[in-house]
Amino acid sequence: MRKCSLDTINHVFAEIAAGSALYLPADGTDGKAVYTRWQEGVEWSRALNTVRSPKDFFFPQTENLMEFKTSGKNIEIIDTRDEGEDFVIFGVRACDVKSFDILDRVFLKEPIDSYYASKREHGIIISVACSRPSETCFCKTFGINPAEPAGDISVWQSENELFWQANTEKGEAVLNRLTSVTEEADDSAVVAEKEKIGKIMDKLPLAGLKTDAFGAGKTMDLFESPYWDSLSEACLGCGTCTFVCPTCQCYDIKDFDTGSGVVRFRCWDSCMYSDFTRMSAGQPRLTQRERFRQRFMHKLVYYPENNDGMFSCVGCGRCLAKCPISMNIVKVMKTIGGKEHE
Repeated sequence: MRKCSLDTINHVFAEIAAGSALYLPADGTDGKAVYTRWQEGVEWSRALNTVRSPKDFFFPQTENLMEFKTSGKNIEIIDTRDEGEDFVIFGVRACDVKSFDILDRVFLKEPIDSYYASKREHGIIISVACSRPSETCFCKTFGINPAEPAGDISVWQSENELFWQANTEKGEAVLNRLTSVTEEADDSAVVAEKEKIGKIMDKLPLAGLKTDAFGAGKTMDLFESPYWDSLSEACLGCGTCTFVCPTCQCYDIKDFDTGSGVVRFRCWDSCMYSDFTRMSAGQPRLTQRERFRQRFMHKLVYYPENNDGMFSCVGCGRCLAKCPISMNIVKVMKTIGGKEHE
């Protein structure tokens, strides 16, 4: 384990950026944290969560897949991918690190999504423990410990210092480059920080939220629950929850005529939209109730059914903060799970 002082953190960032592109949370003009490429003058934001998750680095909101050029009856298919650069993402929280495991089970299963796989290969994750978890956090519900963030390197912050621990070969390679700007350290301060975070988590409003009513094998129990009607009736179908979610993976594929050819690209889609998966035969989910149910059944039942019990939610709290009608997965879990009616 190594450490550096907060006063010298920009020296550490400069050393990392000398070998790889470095991205970290920085406060935007609206005061909200967004991932930004580091350069001199960019300051690391201490905000708990970025507005959008680091999912964007591996599964971007829009991504070109290929191009087509036509000449008479001949069609040329152009692979628009490049090899890509190695990059480091600093400041990833434990919940967002866990989201990569969920996305991996979708995109790295056969047939492997080579676009996603390439970015995962080039990306290095430096996580930072949550010193001050928020009232909207419920990662513990899904077995995530914000005091024990995974990733290639884990970082803990004390009052004046950062402590660095490599977890993978990628992490070791990065940390080996930082020997001139860090020093050896024991783990006593980290142990104290973990204990402090644990005490905060135990006192959060959602600390008692359980998944007992959900998971694999619960489809027949929950699909026709009478509460879907009342839960979904105010839903706007805006898709905000899906766009801020670090684990949503739905996308659409479109072609764009450039005038000199065609670009095929994919872009995020949302199961909350009325035209989601619409086909020539029509829309398979005709009502907002059905679309609303699909989203939360997938997170809490369908995904764990097909992925060894792993839920497709990491309790980051973004949907709690962003839903314009304050409807979110916590309310669904409490209502469907019976807690609202005890």
